[in-house]
Amino acid sequence: MAFQLLLNVFIAFVWMFMSTSLTASTFIIGYLIGLILIIMMRRFFKDRLYIWRLWATFKLALLFFKELILSNISVLRVVLRPKLAIQPMIFALPTDLEHDWEITLLSSLITLTPGTIVLNVSDDQRTLYIHAIDVDDVDDAIDSIKNTFEKAIKEVSRP
Repeated sequence: MAFQLLLNVFIAFVWMFMSTSLTASTFIIGYLIGLILIIMMRRFFKDRLYIWRLWATFKLALLFFKELILSNISVLRVVLRPKLAIQPMIFALPTDLEHDWEITLLSSLITLTPGTIVLNVSDDQRTLYIHAIDVDDVDDAIDSIKNTFEKAIKEVSRP
């Protein structure tokens, strides 16, 4: 991914210098030309195009903000209820993530969501222990995390 991005930026700079116009619009045109060239030569790269990873990263950010807003509303409902009828729970989340940065990102996304916090990561880094403020069903909570955050992280990190 990094090689493709650097190659695209290099092509954009070469285009700028060849057209002897050092403006942002010339750089953008060179960048688009470089992107077209990289798309045409994609079979020579072993990884998928970096644009798809950038798109997956953008989708992960949107997913996080959506979950952040929904969880804030959920915590607000819990706080404003006349009776405090919550079921706080600690549960274990098995994960398929392999790299340290993926596990750290998942832990951060879970912890930044109001009402949840990652308490511990197992020694083999295959299980996260999570405390949630209000959980009706542990399996639903695990499926929700695995089908949203973990799936989006895999889209960003896997070739």
